[in-house]
Amino acid sequence: MTDHKDPKPKLAAFILRRPSTRYSLGGILIVGIRDQGYFWGGFNTAMEASNTETFCISCHEMGDNVYPEYKETIHYSNRTGVRATCPDCHVPKEWTHKMVRKVEASKELWGKLIGTID
Repeated sequence: MTDHKDPKPKLAAFILRRPSTRYSLGGILIVGIRDQGYFWGGFNTAMEASNTETFCISCHEMGDNVYPEYKETIHYSNRTGVRATCPDCHVPKEWTHKMVRKVEASKELWGKLIGTID
């Protein structure tokens, strides 16, 4: 028997190396994974920034009405020095529930902007 090598490259290797004349699928995949990491980092940073007390009181209604009242409660200052902030009670801890609540909050924001929520 002769050692017969197939001149055609394996299909998977061919696709990963050259799906188009300009870019390989492997290169596109690597760039996609990198960009997904950048997106996720930015998204997560924005998500965490919107879960802070500073963000909550940045709304004029919270800063003018609710926050001064909150500063007079036991939640703001107590014997132990531990403060309960807005996200402690008003933002779910589990990620999927947090996402659902953020979507609901965006609907409330739209309602506030067009005047259906007073």
